[in-house]
Amino acid sequence: SGVAPVARLAASGVNVGLGTDGAASNNRLDLFAEMRLAALLAKGIGADATALPAHDVLAMATLHGARALGLEKLTGSLTPGKEADIIILDAEAINVAPLNHVPGAVVSLMERSNVETVIVAGKIRKWKGKMVDVNLGRLRRDLEASRDHIFAQAGIQKDLFRAP
Repeated sequence: SGVAPVARLAASGVNVGLGTDGAASNNRLDLFAEMRLAALLAKGIGADATALPAHDVLAMATLHGARALGLEKLTGSLTPGKEADIIILDAEAINVAPLNHVPGAVVSLMERSNVETVIVAGKIRKWKGKMVDVNLGRLRRDLEASRDHIFAQAGIQKDLFRAP
């Protein structure tokens, strides 16, 4: 635990990949938040406003993340022969206005609400802000049933206003 010296590691040639660890209890599962935090911490640790430029952070969240998982031959960049995993971001949303620098806006200003379209392995999964082929009502009910089952098995009383 602690703050990883991401900028120093990257400068030393270490492949630094950003991602989410799936621990929803302490992680928002939000790669935009992870990119922003990595950039801000790198700048704050060394008191260097130029540390870890946005372009480098984007590479850590895409190609370097794929490389860290051993998937760089499949995904991580838009390259012929790789799976077409693409997100299209809304750069006209008010949270990025006025747009001055695209990588900087993605890392510093954008969030999940800016994701307009998602294509995974060439298949559209989200289009114009709406999930495709997903029954969100059923998914929410399944998630709540799973939570309730886990709480019951663990003997935890469900109280949505207090931590278990």
